[in-house]
Amino acid sequence: MELKQLRYFLAVADHGGFTKAAVALSMAQSVLSRQVQKLEEELNIALLYRNGRGIVLTEAGNRLIDHARSIVDAETMIRADVDTLRASPTGKLAIGLPPSMAPVLSVPLITRFREIYPQIRLSVQEGFNGHVLEWLANGKIDVAVLYNAPKISTLMTQTLIDEELLLVGPASTPEYMRTGPVSATMLGQLPLILPSPPHGIRALVESILGSVGVTANIECEIDSLSTTLQLVELGVGYTVLPYASVIKKVNAGQLVAMRIEDVCLSRRLVLATSTQRPITFTTRFLAKTVTQLVRDLVDDGTWMPLRNTSWQGTQLNHKAS
Repeated sequence: MELKQLRYFLAVADHGGFTKAAVALSMAQSVLSRQVQKLEEELNIALLYRNGRGIVLTEAGNRLIDHARSIVDAETMIRADVDTLRASPTGKLAIGLPPSMAPVLSVPLITRFREIYPQIRLSVQEGFNGHVLEWLANGKIDVAVLYNAPKISTLMTQTLIDEELLLVGPASTPEYMRTGPVSATMLGQLPLILPSPPHGIRALVESILGSVGVTANIECEIDSLSTTLQLVELGVGYTVLPYASVIKKVNAGQLVAMRIEDVCLSRRLVLATSTQRPITFTTRFLAKTVTQLVRDLVDDGTWMPLRNTSWQGTQLNHKAS
């Protein structure tokens, strides 16, 4: 039994015959008659008695009509309710972000989401890749932004951006380092402040430097982004971070950012959802908003430096393209 067959049966009953019902439904009378006949065959009972003046409901037809109307009305209400949800979604959502990404993404994401979907309460959770993956798996968050995400069957990912990592130093960084890309050899000689293993940036720096025979000189292991930046500002050492993590401090003249030559220090950022749970309307809205926001931040030079970008007279040197 199909919903459309119940609709057709009701139309015939309401209009008192197939001819008027077919006109109201904008369909051929033969098609309408065949659909009602199929319904009768499935129920194995006659629903309509056809006479020269139209139709008359049989006893079975009279019993079916109230049930059919309830079912059709319920389907109409469901559609209306879903359409309302689509136009003005409500509920709670949570997204997980790495600490290095949160400074540039959290505030504009919450602001934009509140403007577009004011009835959704958005929660932003910060954590390292492993923690964010665990939160996504156990349902603590709905959407995750990850870097170099593992390829596993329970994870559905969409690439957001391939992000270059830069050497970040204090305002007192020597001029010769500011005016030209830093070599991998020089990077190995600098005191570095990096997260402890198995943090992704730490693993990436050691792996890439090791591939060219350079050993990273780890001065401090700090898992807090804010503490790392404070120590760099004080001149304790240098760190390696994406541009988006330090743009405000670079613009304020508190830090400088320098490209690294000889090696390619980059990571792929992806938007991830779990394949173990259904994707709701609101989850799709959140994923779409994050994707568009990242594009906007890239286009305006917030996420990655635009060419010929300079701050406080300090040029960010670009590799030759």
